[in-house]
Amino acid sequence: MQQGLFKTKTDRSAMRQLALTIALVFAVFCFGPAAIAQQSIAPAGVSQTQDQKTPPVAGGVRESNPSTNSPAKAVTVGLRELSPWSMFVSASLIVQAIMTGLVFASLITWTIFVAKLVELFIARRRLLAAVNSVAGARTLGEASSMLSSDRSVMRSFVAAAIEEVRLSPGLDNEVGVKERVASSFSEITRSEARRVRFGMGMLATIGATAPFVGLFGTVWGIMNSFIGISKLQTTNLAVVAPGIAEALLATAIGLFAAIPAVMIYNHFSRVTKRYLDLVGRAAGTVTRQVSRDLDRMHSTPMRRAAE
Repeated sequence: MQQGLFKTKTDRSAMRQLALTIALVFAVFCFGPAAIAQQSIAPAGVSQTQDQKTPPVAGGVRESNPSTNSPAKAVTVGLRELSPWSMFVSASLIVQAIMTGLVFASLITWTIFVAKLVELFIARRRLLAAVNSVAGARTLGEASSMLSSDRSVMRSFVAAAIEEVRLSPGLDNEVGVKERVASSFSEITRSEARRVRFGMGMLATIGATAPFVGLFGTVWGIMNSFIGISKLQTTNLAVVAPGIAEALLATAIGLFAAIPAVMIYNHFSRVTKRYLDLVGRAAGTVTRQVSRDLDRMHSTPMRRAAE
């Protein structure tokens, strides 16, 4: 009888140990060793409801708090492609207007460059050929016939000299004739200088004002960026950088418009000066031809009287 009771108790204890072993294996399989260790060292004051709010995941990794991931999500949303076109599109209306005006000013600069380059090259070549032709002429009439198809300023000089000699009441006073011819040549030279310098004032204006216009766009864009920072209440570089980059793009476009304008203006200043020197040389050539014609007119009556 006692042996039967002892055997029954032994069977019950074995079954309890088997049940505990099965439960332990099930817990390890479901929650993992890390979860069991964390539950074993958890403080007594932590309630079960908190564990239910953040349930363990297989492998022992708990889901992180969403509030801790919110800045990372904001940073990810703030990042975007910072190409020049995307910065232009996302800029404010005033900054866009400034950028558009600066690009248009740059287009004007390069248009003037091409037009003046062709104009001065053709004008210098025509004038140089006309000066060489008139230098070999013996009279103003012969020079005028040589320049019948010429379109340089030399033709204006010869025509003005012939007209002044024709309108002079008498050829006794050579000094008066030469002064009137020189006055006509001065007017023609000033008119030619205004013609070849047309457009250079625009280059000077663009070169002087474009950097400051771009700087105004930068100041306006950075001001809007600081306003956005105050609204977002964050100084994260990923949030601040796009607005500042858009603002600095205005300064970059301003420099892109100003630097070529200044360089082109300086280049054409030198080229125009050389061309106007050639114009002065042409005026001097015609003036010498007028003096020779006047001397020839005076010498003819004296020769006839001597004969």
